[in-house]
Amino acid sequence: MRLVGSSADGAMQSAPNKCLREESGQMTVEFALAFPVMIVVAVIAVNALLFFSDCARFDRVARDAVRVHAASPGYGQTLADSIGLIAGDIEASIDADRLSASVAAGGGSHGHTTFTATLRFAPTLFGIGFKSSVFGIELPMLEHSVSMTVDLYKPGVLI
Repeated sequence: MRLVGSSADGAMQSAPNKCLREESGQMTVEFALAFPVMIVVAVIAVNALLFFSDCARFDRVARDAVRVHAASPGYGQTLADSIGLIAGDIEASIDADRLSASVAAGGGSHGHTTFTATLRFAPTLFGIGFKSSVFGIELPMLEHSVSMTVDLYKPGVLI
């Protein structure tokens, strides 16, 4: 006597594998759901690395500009002239569209002056600029500041 679903040698024949049919396309659906998340993580990582790289370069350039133009000002060079020269050097070194810089000087005690340079970074989508506002809400730019204090009465003295 032969059992239904068994072969001549006695092994059970299985019906077509329902498990494989039910999971068909599962990987595609998982990828479709995970891909936008992977893109967002990649955009954040790329922008973070760009920002850290630009900050490191900005720190070096800003301090060099203050050291050159403010630590030993030329004859008749005013504080506003020093700020303009420092800002010019910084702007020349950061030629990216996503970056902008500003320089301010604050008086200190005993003839010391503190120069503060601020870098503003606009995130990008792999080189393509984002909108500056979403639904009427202004998106903030990332900012990084570096300060350096110099003594204007003793040229070359950095504090």
